[in-house]
Amino acid sequence: MPCKTCAPLAAPDLADKTWFTHRARILAALANPARLKMIVSLSQSEKCVCEMAQEVGLDMSTTSRHLAQLRQVGLLEDDRRGNMVFYRLKATCLPDFLQCLDGLSET
Repeated sequence: MPCKTCAPLAAPDLADKTWFTHRARILAALANPARLKMIVSLSQSEKCVCEMAQEVGLDMSTTSRHLAQLRQVGLLEDDRRGNMVFYRLKATCLPDFLQCLDGLSET
């Protein structure tokens, strides 16, 4: 399925500080192993906070804060159903991006 957030990459204006700052915020949000686990898990199906907490082995409060950070940078969407919040991946291209990183050697 095509990513809802992807557009063909046009060369950014190197003077456009906003463009680079926004992408740096997204990459910073991804720079945490627990949040990467959440991205991979949500690429398979939407999950509530309690399911996600169990999968990543964190308490619900910490899990909720991690999910909120991913949502704030635009990577996730949330849906409140009663007293439960469900999250789904908005940037469906992320698993492909992570797989691309697998091709890099660790040095």
